[in-house]
Amino acid sequence: MTQPSLFGPPQSGGSARANIDGGSRGNPGPAGYGVRIEQEDGRVIELKGSVGIATNNVAEYSGLIAALAWAVQHGVSRLHVRADSDLLVKQLRGEYRVKSPGLQPLFEQARALVRQIGNVKFEHVRRELNKDADRLANQAMDEAAASPRT
Repeated sequence: MTQPSLFGPPQSGGSARANIDGGSRGNPGPAGYGVRIEQEDGRVIELKGSVGIATNNVAEYSGLIAALAWAVQHGVSRLHVRADSDLLVKQLRGEYRVKSPGLQPLFEQARALVRQIGNVKFEHVRRELNKDADRLANQAMDEAAASPRT
């Protein structure tokens, strides 16, 4: 589930910075992601979503895919992605292979979106520099834990 911006429709094109995070309570357990996107004009977009029962890594990739899909949808041509998942960042930079069968399709989906954007930079940041995305991910995990399991 994505949340609409409170600041009106986003501008097309240009650049943006996305802080992403994902988590799972129980690993696997109720999982969610959070994304905070800052556009070059200073406008902020916040996205969050529950992933159901999943692992931390699936939740991290879900946040990345949400950020990339938003950027594609809004014509962003330069995106700086900041994440506290060293594994995700190194996999997207090509430093690590994606060995997990559960992550491979998510990785391929992310790479396809990266190609559509064109210029995407991945940066690993310490958890304390990713507080807004973490807050959103925790809200999504709370929602996932509160919803009935099917």
